[in-house]
Amino acid sequence: MSFEVKEKTEVRLVFLGAAGVGKTALIQRFLKDTFEPKHRRTVEELHRKEYEVAGVKVTINIMDTSGSYSFPAMRKLSIQSSDAFALVYAVDDPESLEAVKSLRDEILEVKEDKYTPIVVIGNKIDRHNERRVFTKDVLSTVELDWNHSFLESSAKDNINVLEAFRELLLQANLPSRFSPALCRRRETIPKESAKRPPLNKNESCLIA
Repeated sequence: MSFEVKEKTEVRLVFLGAAGVGKTALIQRFLKDTFEPKHRRTVEELHRKEYEVAGVKVTINIMDTSGSYSFPAMRKLSIQSSDAFALVYAVDDPESLEAVKSLRDEILEVKEDKYTPIVVIGNKIDRHNERRVFTKDVLSTVELDWNHSFLESSAKDNINVLEAFRELLLQANLPSRFSPALCRRRETIPKESAKRPPLNKNESCLIA
């Protein structure tokens, strides 16, 4: 007897990290291509967006969590029900990187799976003069020791935001044909954004 493997058409992504690292800003940049410079405290918000790709509807659920960690039971429930995780820190805040390490431990404990899909994101690279966490110091730990994906981003300057989501969706096992939808989404970026620094090689729309 043969069984047909049904492709996943709905995923749940969770953004975790210390307060003020830009979790909400990254999500809003992806969903609405907007940036709000003023930080506002998030308790927990679920965003839902539907795409139609090659005649198939794909639903992305994005959970934006509190950075204050005052709701451990709520956070544990979010971890249990999610497919992939974005652990966000700010490159100008070393303590936020320590929070990422603690959150990773919690995710692995709750999921009981060391191969849980996790993408570590160093946000706020637009703050060149205030950087206190350097790429080389994080890259080897995340990619070699932890075996997770790593990238740096700027929600403000719209750098690597789509790449971060593309990597999350790839790890969450969405069909690869979903990639062109992100390409089309990127083409809607306003022309004035063209002044931002050139994207690195990881900004390709193609999923390897």
